[in-house]
Amino acid sequence: MPELPDIALYLHALAPRVVGAQLERLRIASPFLLRTADPPVAHLSGRTIGDVRRLGKRIVLALEDELFIVLHLMIAGRLHWQTAGAPIPRRAGLAAFDFPHGTLLLTEAGTKHRAALHIVQGARALAAHDPGGLDVLGATLEQFRAVLTRESHTLKRALTDPTVLDGIGNAYSDEILHAARLSPLRLTTHLTHEDSERLFRAARETLATWMKRLRTETGDAFPEKVTAFRDGMAVHGRFRKPCPACGSPVQRIRYAENEVNYCATCQTGGRLLADRSLSRLLRQDWPRSLEEWEERAAR
Repeated sequence: MPELPDIALYLHALAPRVVGAQLERLRIASPFLLRTADPPVAHLSGRTIGDVRRLGKRIVLALEDELFIVLHLMIAGRLHWQTAGAPIPRRAGLAAFDFPHGTLLLTEAGTKHRAALHIVQGARALAAHDPGGLDVLGATLEQFRAVLTRESHTLKRALTDPTVLDGIGNAYSDEILHAARLSPLRLTTHLTHEDSERLFRAARETLATWMKRLRTETGDAFPEKVTAFRDGMAVHGRFRKPCPACGSPVQRIRYAENEVNYCATCQTGGRLLADRSLSRLLRQDWPRSLEEWEERAAR
């Protein structure tokens, strides 16, 4: 799922292309995409885009008369800038936003149809789509501590909960926790003041660094390689590869459709973390240290 740095990159590319331009037509190819339309789609034609902004992990196109298009890419949704009138791809294509000088295409890989588009009018209707998480880039340390410790959750869950923190997902939470040298299963209520300050700084620095890096790599082009797995990441998507800080193999915990990536040496004092299903299955056979894991891997 595109996260804060990726959404910021899309906004950076969209702004010079669509702000001030007239939306000639919105073409929707998938009946699963449009979740709400009040007013209807046809009401958007001929209206000018006044701004593009981020609402959590959502992209908002703000039109005149307080009309808003709220686009949630979810896991596999992606945007592409093509020549004016470009056709919607037959298999992956969901929609096309036609402007006089180009067309913004929305595609989604796979068949689960999770991407969503809402058309709403008025600030109150737009605010209903805001998950309410704290924007760590604009927050103070005290605000960060307050929302983080409001309830007792693992750090991984707290960082990825959109009602707690704004725009951080699976990939960058792994990177933030590695930078902070904290276990993903550490409870928020067990953090010391030093821990929370280190996590706060790691979150801000990690997000800001990747936003700058992605913008530099893309330049003036439209981003076509928006992915959760990027070269240069420390632990995310790097299972069994060496940690850039200490050289130990990166570990992972799989759960549902996600996974946690971490360095046992840097983050958990050398202890391996077992997910519930593996713990039940393996019981005493689950390795509890890097040394034991390496011994078993060598057999």
